[in-house]
Amino acid sequence: MANQDIPAVEARSLTIGYGKRVIQRDLSFSIRTGSITCILGGSGCGKSTLLKHLFGLYRPISGDILIRGESIVSASGEAERHRIMRQFGVAYQNGALFRSLSVAENVALPLREFTKLGESEIRAVVRKKLQQVGLDGFGAFMPSDLSGGMVKRAAFARAMALDPAILFFDEPSAGLDPISSANLDRLILDIRAQTGATILIVTHELPSIFTVADRVIMLGAEAGGIVGDGTPAELKEHSDSEFVRAFLNRGSGRPEAEMENARS
Repeated sequence: MANQDIPAVEARSLTIGYGKRVIQRDLSFSIRTGSITCILGGSGCGKSTLLKHLFGLYRPISGDILIRGESIVSASGEAERHRIMRQFGVAYQNGALFRSLSVAENVALPLREFTKLGESEIRAVVRKKLQQVGLDGFGAFMPSDLSGGMVKRAAFARAMALDPAILFFDEPSAGLDPISSANLDRLILDIRAQTGATILIVTHELPSIFTVADRVIMLGAEAGGIVGDGTPAELKEHSDSEFVRAFLNRGSGRPEAEMENARS
């Protein structure tokens, strides 16, 4: 069982970007084990870029990232880095399923690559994961046969294949109708209840934020750092930032002009 006193994910004085271009500067936060945290902000503020740094796709310009107390930045060698990365799973915005493979084969990929399980054991794990996301019976389907919501569910199943302690979801509701999006929100809560996983989500969907998030970390404009950190309700009503309050009250009948005024 995970040590609840050690943050699942921690950023220390993190500056991120591409080459010499800084996207966000001096970010520091820690994510409590077992929590669901949403990272949000305006378009182009670096939400997905931050997530990709947290799960090791990119190296930061400066600062450190710790996964359950271990630095993914200063890990000694690729073997050590990959061992740390085995502790999390990732579901990308478009699902990123291999179109030439069936749903079951997609979910089986990490099991074949990172475990020594036999084929019968792999099939059992794949079926369990598909059951967890409501896709039991769809293993033989190709990704092109699935609806958008089902593709997201299949991506969740693949992210969960190795029973990771941490799950990263990048814009999971993007492109979905409101009903499919709400069903996905319920699934995220079910996954946390079933597995105890820590979940970090990049999203701009307000209904999802208020449904699933224990905590919101809101990024400011480019290189602006963290402008809001708290529960969705706290930030909506009591944030010191007018921009944060306007952002989280978009669905409350307030004029869009308030968002623009808050930026200026």
